[in-house]
Amino acid sequence: MTATSFCRPLLLGIGLLTATLASAEKPAVKVIADLLYKDGEKLSQYETERCKLDLYLPAEKKDFPTLVWLHGGGITGGSKNGAHQADIARHFASAGIAVASINYRLSPKAEFPAYIQDTAAAFAWVKKHIATHGGDAGRVFLGGHSAGAYLALMAGLDDQYLAAQGLKLSDIAGLVPVAGQTLTHYTIRQERGLPKKRLIADLAAPIYHARKDAPPMLILYADEDMALRAEENELLAAALRDEGHPKIMVKKIKNRDHGSVAHNMAKPGDAGFQQVIKFIQSIDP
Repeated sequence: MTATSFCRPLLLGIGLLTATLASAEKPAVKVIADLLYKDGEKLSQYETERCKLDLYLPAEKKDFPTLVWLHGGGITGGSKNGAHQADIARHFASAGIAVASINYRLSPKAEFPAYIQDTAAAFAWVKKHIATHGGDAGRVFLGGHSAGAYLALMAGLDDQYLAAQGLKLSDIAGLVPVAGQTLTHYTIRQERGLPKKRLIADLAAPIYHARKDAPPMLILYADEDMALRAEENELLAAALRDEGHPKIMVKKIKNRDHGSVAHNMAKPGDAGFQQVIKFIQSIDP
């Protein structure tokens, strides 16, 4: 037997062992795609197209918390199938936190408050169904990035949207807005025919609904975020504290911009990812 022929099975064995160890180190994630979170005969074709979610489940765990996550895109674009979304969801699921990645109707095809109503409907669906997939219905969180953060805040602060689903704000275990607008969203300003940069805080602004009994909240934004984004997030935090909100955390993530503050959550060791994990783990079941 030559040295080469002797080494081949040895190298093959080492390769198989390495692959097995790598597989063992990366927890399995189960994905269930394109679940319709609204039903009924009155749904429009656009609702049946957009009102869907993907579940990313920790395959080998039970009674796990779940993060309902909304993509960004200015309320005019974006998708749960877009770049980074699946990687972010898989990273959380591999850490033991399920993710429901949500699509919602977009402007101008849908206008305020349709996309917030979709957010509440998606949260209600997850709240109702996650136990059948092994999750803890008492620990369902709501969050998102940019426009998704705005939608999460609106559904988590203005109680009319969850009330329409038969739920209360206290049914949200916690809110995780990442780099969201807290004034009236600029797309809504444009829907009204107003200048995009005109600052407004009315019924369509999360800060308008600041309240003491809001869910626990982790506010994240980037040190190199969009213009006014840091100030809007700090202003919301100040308004909540002024109302007497008992559990709010604000974290500025260093070396990040508006996109990477969320997108880098797909990467091991990311600071924003670690903050979200810590926050979710801090909420008592």
